[in-house]
Amino acid sequence: MEQIEWADFARVELRVGTIVDAEAFPEARRPAYKLHVDFGEAIGMRKSSAQITDLYEPGKLIGKQVVAVVNFPAKQIGPMTSECLVTGFHREDGAVALATPDLAVPNGARLA
Repeated sequence: MEQIEWADFARVELRVGTIVDAEAFPEARRPAYKLHVDFGEAIGMRKSSAQITDLYEPGKLIGKQVVAVVNFPAKQIGPMTSECLVTGFHREDGAVALATPDLAVPNGARLA
């Protein structure tokens, strides 16, 4: 495993946001949802494409807090520009389980 310096990790902006809208993203190459995530006043609303269709339904994602990288450059994914990377973990079956705080925290809070 490659080791990194603290400064490398400190450059990654991992923030908490709340999903306010989720919908199917049929134009994506792999099954995905379009997410709109609120990161609070300082960062604002960001869009993301998330390949989480195996474990989640769009309606049940609304109000869920997630951990995302907010300082990657925007990436064009089909007709949508993804503005953050919502994080998760691959299970043994390949499905992605979202990385979420176990208690509510303010939108925009940075990973400590």
